[in-house]
Amino acid sequence: MSRETMTAADHRSPDALWTAAVVGSLVSGTYLLPALSYYLPQLRSALGISRTTLDGRGFALTFDDGPHRLGTPAVLAELARREARATFFLVGEQVARDPGLAREVVDAGHEIGLHCDRHRNLLRLGPRAVAQDIARARARIEDSTGRAVERYRPPYGIFNAAAIAIAKRNGWRPLLWTHWGRDWESSATPQSIAQRLVGGEVADGSVLLLHDADDYGAANSWQRTVAALPLILDELAGRGLQPSVAV
Repeated sequence: MSRETMTAADHRSPDALWTAAVVGSLVSGTYLLPALSYYLPQLRSALGISRTTLDGRGFALTFDDGPHRLGTPAVLAELARREARATFFLVGEQVARDPGLAREVVDAGHEIGLHCDRHRNLLRLGPRAVAQDIARARARIEDSTGRAVERYRPPYGIFNAAAIAIAKRNGWRPLLWTHWGRDWESSATPQSIAQRLVGGEVADGSVLLLHDADDYGAANSWQRTVAALPLILDELAGRGLQPSVAV
């Protein structure tokens, strides 16, 4: 699945994420506590990790893992067609392959955030490796986009203590999500992505997770994501919800 030898479980479900977090923490010796933040609202609040839009209005459409030479332009085109704005959490190694594409995201009126430099579970990395990864990603993203990083979401949504400390020191907003489409899976279809993402109680303040790249998921998964976007946006518009970049 991933070039970093991640297991399929790491990217499959909350229960699988939890298992990966436990195993990863035991192997690496890093702190487990921040990884629990996805499941424990009080801990998430104490660590300054958010899962909602800044003002509690609209919904935030977010994309991880890009930019991708095919997926990102296709997503940008669909968003432009629908006059919708989104936030893209960029990967440093992806930006390095096509810096101009990262700039196109910003020029199209979208927001950016830092995802990582290499797509790895942070619980398998020591503090120095985490700091180096984030620093490389920040330099690549800011140099390419001309935009300062203000938001941070780690791979698989799993924080460790070093990542939290770096985000806090830089004044970044750590952001997770409330709903995901599991669009990276080989079995995903546009309909299943839309159903998983908006089939539940999406409301004002919700943060939705999709992916505009297939480098860390099933081949060509971005095509199904693009096809799901009209279904998602139509459904949410019918509920009177509008996309927001106030994240």
